Amino acid sequence: MRALSARGSLSAAQIARLTGLAKSTVSMALAELRRADVVIEIGSDAAGSVGRPATTLSLNPEAGTCIGLLIGQSEIQVIVADVAHNVLTDTSLNLERDYDPEHAIRLIRELISDAYAEQWRSQAGLLGVGIAVGGPVSNSSGEVMRGGIPRWTGINLQEVFGPIFDAPVFIDNESNCSAIAEMTWGAAQGFDDFVVFTLDLGVGGAIVSGGKVLRGIAGGGGEFGHVVLDPDGPLCRCGNHGCLEVYASFIEPLDEARRHFGQPGLRISDVVQMALDGDELCRGLIKDAGYAGGRGLGLIGSVFNPPLIVVSGRLAPAGDILMGPLSEAFERYSLVKSGDVGEETRTILRPSQFTDNGGCMGAVGLVLRNHGGPLH
Repeated sequence: MRALSARGSLSAAQIARLTGLAKSTVSMALAELRRADVVIEIGSDAAGSVGRPATTLSLNPEAGTCIGLLIGQSEIQVIVADVAHNVLTDTSLNLERDYDPEHAIRLIRELISDAYAEQWRSQAGLLGVGIAVGGPVSNSSGEVMRGGIPRWTGINLQEVFGPIFDAPVFIDNESNCSAIAEMTWGAAQGFDDFVVFTLDLGVGGAIVSGGKVLRGIAGGGGEFGHVVLDPDGPLCRCGNHGCLEVYASFIEPLDEARRHFGQPGLRISDVVQMALDGDELCRGLIKDAGYAGGRGLGLIGSVFNPPLIVVSGRLAPAGDILMGPLSEAFERYSLVKSGDVGEETRTILRPSQFTDNGGCMGAVGLVLRNHGGPLH
């Protein structure tokens, strides 16, 4: 059940390989689960075996739901999904930067209540709540650490949200959650080793090795935005000077676009769309952010030399406008150049397949992978 919950749909042979159980054991367990209507057939995979196609199975969508919650730099988002990986509702609210946590918590409770009411569902079947936070989170306590959202720093999310739900609460950094979404449904499917690089109002990242997110001993692993490029540079929100985020964050470019167009409510997605429509100012802002990000990404590439880098965040839908200068800077500043190695050993740079909900979908994935205990 944990294997199906984590992967969505699998054949019996795939379950046996993933769990290490004997095929006969898997067959007997599946027979019992199908009789109990916990597992259902959803189709056949012609590539599953020679001869008769393999039957594809999933958990019954009625077996339970999970909640994904994003606490971002300037937005909150709630996704409700079932155990078969179907998204039932996806709602987000844009807020002012550095918004009040108490107000946001009230809004979150209302969004979740409304989401279940719209689906005519009860929270009685809730398996868990996953929370993605725009900053590092302590592995041991669930406390938001320095370098995250300023007014949330020091808040213990387990203590805040645990009493609200009669279900387990799982918490992680937004970029780590994005990595879970990418390997479950997105651009990193089929890769066990890759890096996520997030360009947004903040700059973040995640490291995946052997199919597992490397969180670090305290929860600060993958915080690429706070790699110091110039100790004499501008002050960063984390308290250090000259961090990559100071140069590649889209906060100042977004403010510039708002002033230029006289639209204080302009969002990153609006700037991206105008750039795609040909606006030169917006194109220039995104190109500059991409090159600055690629310069820092070259350092990350030299350290990890990963097979795949997935570029996520709300700038990713800009496509080549972003990826062109980012790739150029990565090539210039990383140790291993594309001409040094064959195509099969070059790092692939690929934009995320998620436009605006990768972190929140990864929070859903936190629950799907961990309720009842992790698969591995």
